[in-house]
Amino acid sequence: MRCDFADSLLQGYFDSELSALGAAAFERHLQHCIPCATELVDLDFLRDRLQLAQLYEPATASLRRKINSHLHRMAPLTAAPRPLLWHWLAAAAALLFVAIVLARVGPMLQSDDYQAELAGEIVDAHVRSLHPGPITEIASGDERIIKGWFDAKLKFAVLVRNFANEGFALKGGRLDVMEGRSVAVLVYERNGRPINVFIWPTRESDTSARTGSRQGFQWVDWRKGKTEFCAVSDADRVDLEQLHHLINSSA
Repeated sequence: MRCDFADSLLQGYFDSELSALGAAAFERHLQHCIPCATELVDLDFLRDRLQLAQLYEPATASLRRKINSHLHRMAPLTAAPRPLLWHWLAAAAALLFVAIVLARVGPMLQSDDYQAELAGEIVDAHVRSLHPGPITEIASGDERIIKGWFDAKLKFAVLVRNFANEGFALKGGRLDVMEGRSVAVLVYERNGRPINVFIWPTRESDTSARTGSRQGFQWVDWRKGKTEFCAVSDADRVDLEQLHHLINSSA
């Protein structure tokens, strides 16, 4: 047996779309409505199963922009009917199918265009780091101190090396956010020019270095050992390629 709350508020509450007053009212309703409480548990169980399946493939920035652009141009013409539970299950099944397809074709989506676009976002993050203020959240050239700081804040291991003897002095590290995920950033200095090395985990196989430029900044991106690296600076590309070789040989 279903109640009006199940059709009108349950999904909004589950997706955290209700206002604070609306959420509080629905929580009071849950205290004496077994069908709604049961359906909420079922939805939570379905979400957990989808997450455990590890079939998620993050959308690229360009795809998100296209979707948001279409959504902003859309306006509801008629009141949408209240969805039934089987509608939600059908939608979940469709999403699961899309996730499986993306998981299979995901590697093919990692094209040079995607890589260049991602590097472009990283260059933008590098430019932001050059604004007035400290470029690091922790300033140190000690590998153990920097690694310990990252270990306390991230769920993945960060390779930290100081190449001061080779002309790339480690200055510290910080956290940044790229495409909705936390990434580690190691900051080096080469002939007075800062170099940001962005690091995050990946399930993709190793790749050789890709290079490019944007807004007068050079970038070098590569993958090794289920980790992706992208070094960005206005230093010479030869310097970035040398740093790439130093990091790769120490991994």
